[in-house]
Amino acid sequence: MTTERRTGRRTPAGAAVLREDVTDAIRGAVFEELAAVGFARMSIEGIARRAGVGKTAVYRRWKSKLHLVLDLVAAVAAQGMPAPATGSLYGDVRSVLELASYALRHPVASQVIPDLLVEAARNPEISDAIKAALLDQQQGVAAVVVRAAVERGELPEGSDPDRALDLIVGPLYWRLTVVRGDLPKGYLDDLAASAVRALKG
Repeated sequence: MTTERRTGRRTPAGAAVLREDVTDAIRGAVFEELAAVGFARMSIEGIARRAGVGKTAVYRRWKSKLHLVLDLVAAVAAQGMPAPATGSLYGDVRSVLELASYALRHPVASQVIPDLLVEAARNPEISDAIKAALLDQQQGVAAVVVRAAVERGELPEGSDPDRALDLIVGPLYWRLTVVRGDLPKGYLDDLAASAVRALKG
């Protein structure tokens, strides 16, 4: 007796089996295409060409470039950024800055993030996805940092995690994404110390 007869199930005729390596290649191509031409000029044709696949392979997985980008943003959000646990407020803030600076200085991310933020101003779906990937996740990290500092007596009860996030990451984002300047030696150390003083003040 065959497996199909024993289980009573059959694989649908013509069912597409989506190869994970092809999916990964397409996702990588999307980042490259976004960095090269931006969301507005990005096309399924360009993505397929970079991935070395046909357009059909892309459309089997996503019905439009918008859905493709939204899926990528959601995947980034799912990876998350671990909350630091160094044992001190300064150490935690410095760790957050290190991780954020690495992400913002990544060759692809440094091109993709500003472009998607521009598109987010025009498209509510992209705006919601960016918020989930960037803001919501970082707010969670800031809440952990603040709660731990309060428990250690480094910050007073009622300290605001949103204010902490603004003070910690805001200047770094401004410098790397808006001004697009380099980080001088010791910049993250000084920024961490300034953020801690501001949070305690």
